[in-house]
Amino acid sequence: MRTLFGWFGMFVLGGAGWWLGELWALPAAVVLGALGSGLGLYWGRRLFDEWLGD
Repeated sequence: MRTLFGWFGMFVLGGAGWWLGELWALPAAVVLGALGSGLGLYWGRRLFDEWLGD
């Protein structure tokens, strides 16, 4: 379940980063999408650990 939260966070924040970066240029979209995915993975797993974990 923890992995599912991480993947969902990656999907949401990675998509948001890509969308924001697309407003400027393709390289910005790639960078912001990657940063958003990393943050989404971290925050999704952390959310699970703090609220729903063992």
